[in-house]
Amino acid sequence: MKEYSACTTILVGKKASIDGTTMIARNDDTFKPITPQKFIIEPARHGEKKHIKSWLNKFEMDLPEDAQRVPAVPNVDYKHQGYYDESGINQENVAMSCTESTYGNERTLAFDPLVKDGLDEDCMQTVTLPYIHSARNGVEYLGKLIAKYGSPAGNSVLFSDKDEIWYMEIVTGHHWVAQRIPDDCYAATGNRVAIEQVDFNDPDHFMWSEGIREFVDEHDLNPDHEGWNFRHIFGTYTEQDRHYNTNRQWYIQKLFNPEIEQDPEDGDLPFIRKAAKKITKEDIQFALGSHYQDTPYDPFGKGTEEEKHRFRPIGLNRTQNAHILQIRSDVPADRAAIMWLCIGGPTFTPFVPFFANMNDTDPSYNNTSMDYNMNDAWWYYKSFAALVESHYPQFVQLDTTYLTELNRYYR
Repeated sequence: MKEYSACTTILVGKKASIDGTTMIARNDDTFKPITPQKFIIEPARHGEKKHIKSWLNKFEMDLPEDAQRVPAVPNVDYKHQGYYDESGINQENVAMSCTESTYGNERTLAFDPLVKDGLDEDCMQTVTLPYIHSARNGVEYLGKLIAKYGSPAGNSVLFSDKDEIWYMEIVTGHHWVAQRIPDDCYAATGNRVAIEQVDFNDPDHFMWSEGIREFVDEHDLNPDHEGWNFRHIFGTYTEQDRHYNTNRQWYIQKLFNPEIEQDPEDGDLPFIRKAAKKITKEDIQFALGSHYQDTPYDPFGKGTEEEKHRFRPIGLNRTQNAHILQIRSDVPADRAAIMWLCIGGPTFTPFVPFFANMNDTDPSYNNTSMDYNMNDAWWYYKSFAALVESHYPQFVQLDTTYLTELNRYYR
């Protein structure tokens, strides 16, 4: 049985970033605080047959004989917890992060149920990223796999290259929509359908599953008098959304657009905005590790007990890793792609840069043990974060100084 994750996503277009790079970022949150992961390189294959089989359901498929080299951040105990490669950038500098658990409503799922043994997030990156050549091609490629195998869960997927960012939401057994993030905008979401109005006359900015309009019309699924709002048709508006999901989107928009007043429980917050200023990597790092600082909802703050526990923070002690996948366009292609990987939780531990074209990672990253071992990066940073969090008043300023100095060094 799948244990759903609860992630947070940020996407930044090349004209919205301070340095002209595209950046896609996500927290990998699980419902268990301890889920050891390793950081490995999957080598390229040429003319070599390979078959993949999920450990979580009965999905399996033959893979193409030629595959690009890709970094991956899978679970150590994959036989019980699934592969979950999580994030990576292939040899053609195409980035992918998956997935953001996303939930369709009962009306749409009644007519296109989830497929129990379909392609789920545990295998999704493994069967997609080594074989795609652009962000747009990633959506097309994965869309064909969903059409063939179906999906056993709602999953949203991030794709980018040096020019484009695409966000794909798979919400029923076979139906999905993808939207290109405008170059001068950012987008943020957390565990609910995010895409709003879909323009079927604009294939440059939208893609969709075959027959989705006919599906909606046939089953009378559009609640609006006008327009075709994907969130309204396929999404949810539940109490969990108001206290667990929309508030994260609200806080990220508060950071990037402090001039705009919004309600943290508003289920119709815009998915895409233009930021008040250009967005930096450090802005994204702070947002992914944030816990409603400077609001009454900060669990470490001065609000009432009810306020401090009203909303789920973005940074959690059960964040297994966070990542920013950055593609630069002003340097040669062989060093344009950088994976900023944060093991152990982005609230207290650093994002470490890795060139995506590397041939291997250090044993402290690629040989993680299931048993506690301070020589493993995963266990080291998990311990570090636990120590700071449990002694927050004593250590938070020291930790902030440490992270600031590392960011300066990495520049």
